[in-house]
Amino acid sequence: MDNAGTPLEAKEYADTEVQKNQVLTLEEWQERWVSRKIGFHQEEGHQLLKKHLDTFLNSKSKLRVFFPLCGKAVEMRWFADLGHSVVGVEISELGIQEFFTEQNLSYSEEPIPEIPGAKVFKSSSGIISLYCCNIFDLPRANIGKFDRIWDRGALVAVNPCERQRYADTMLSLTRKGFRYFLCILSYDPTKHSGTVCDMRCLENVDALEDRHRSWGIDSMFEKLYLLTEK
Repeated sequence: MDNAGTPLEAKEYADTEVQKNQVLTLEEWQERWVSRKIGFHQEEGHQLLKKHLDTFLNSKSKLRVFFPLCGKAVEMRWFADLGHSVVGVEISELGIQEFFTEQNLSYSEEPIPEIPGAKVFKSSSGIISLYCCNIFDLPRANIGKFDRIWDRGALVAVNPCERQRYADTMLSLTRKGFRYFLCILSYDPTKHSGTVCDMRCLENVDALEDRHRSWGIDSMFEKLYLLTEK
């Protein structure tokens, strides 16, 4: 499949020094949930994932799907309803609890012995497991490997100085024949200093909203990439 639809040409911007030095702590991410600064959450789910779902699933059933920095993404329910098992990781316990509440799913919680202070929240059906911990600690929980990874904004949210470590962690969690959807935002970082295998761009769409304009950004694009095993 080539670059379908009407892709927009976007100038690629390298990280500026201000981005490279940016560090957002886990506590600050937790505070964003408390203060409701969660404009990144999409109540109707991600339209690019919905549009390219067949490419992502590739006619396979009973897949293991991983959601890094999952928040309360409604797409987790989509995959569970299709019979796939879902594992997510999120630092905010509030975000995880809101997912189960808003999806009307009963759940249990239990400590993760390998990660002191961490918890795992499991749906009663056992098909959804959400880990509340630092994503870099997650491999210690021996969660196994995954057929699919839906990375919508997780790479962007990770501090630039930790992105190589993040990439290594993600690759360590993939099974042979994996498919990895990476959805990122592209904009001119000189306008705003915030966080922002084989790889093929499936779509490139205009994602500029009024809230972005208020930050001084005059253009923003959302890109969906398919990563597959070489």
